[in-house]
Amino acid sequence: MNDCIIVGGGIAGLQAAIQLGRYSAYDILVIDKGEGRSTLCRNYPNILGFPEGISGPELRSRGRKQAEAVGVHFVEDTIEQAQHQEDSFVLTGKSGREYQGRTILLATGLTDRYPDIPGLVPTLGRSVYVCPDCDGYEVQNRQTVVLGAGNAGANMAILLSERTEDITYINHEKSQVDESLRSQLKEKGIVYAEKAVKEVLCKQDGIIQGVLLEDGEKIEAERGFIAFGGNKVHSELAVQLGAELEHNHHVKADPRSKMTNVPNVWVAGDLGVHSELTTVAMGDGVTAAVWIHKALKSMNENK
Repeated sequence: MNDCIIVGGGIAGLQAAIQLGRYSAYDILVIDKGEGRSTLCRNYPNILGFPEGISGPELRSRGRKQAEAVGVHFVEDTIEQAQHQEDSFVLTGKSGREYQGRTILLATGLTDRYPDIPGLVPTLGRSVYVCPDCDGYEVQNRQTVVLGAGNAGANMAILLSERTEDITYINHEKSQVDESLRSQLKEKGIVYAEKAVKEVLCKQDGIIQGVLLEDGEKIEAERGFIAFGGNKVHSELAVQLGAELEHNHHVKADPRSKMTNVPNVWVAGDLGVHSELTTVAMGDGVTAAVWIHKALKSMNENK
């Protein structure tokens, strides 16, 4: 039996694994399916110690090696079922394999919803972004295009107008935009286009140059944001274990310990309720790990 099973090998899960491994007292297993936001991000420019930035895949690779160096084990699988059995938890993977742990940390994150537009993926996290808190700085006084849908895209464009006066919002899905938001777009001088994007034009290094619309029109851009709404929060396992959710499907947790309402089940990263910054996910992972350590130590003392 594992002392702790961490589901999700992204930034939050890896940071928790490193912290738990450094206690040199527990059997820690990370189960990861190799997906998630951090596998797509080409550059994180706001992390301490990396002034030039670091890509998600590179950060994950370094994090895994660092965790393995302190005895953490990894397995590739997709957990589909989770249940509580007396004093432990049993997780069942897509592989059919079962995993048993005394404590569980869920770091399954979320998946951004965006259409399959040619040229978009190579720009993500390099010159096209999803989080204004993380990367609003990157569009400062730059020619910026927001690719989105309905109110979600309109709200993003309005928010970014604090950073630059040169914004075009392309409502790719041509979905409804409230009149109040249309008025704000107009007031702030944001160009609005209700057209599908045929292709994102970019250089080989992932720097966006503009977009090609369905009617052949080209719109130049130096930077971009996506905001389509309807992101998928991967809270299914939390629900199976009885954890409470917020209205937006993120998992509620104690702000101090990151433990859910279910004893010995913690959450960290984008699965929880926070601003979705990578640096916050790191903090969540460490915080959860510290409290998991406290719980495991107490269990061992009370045997």
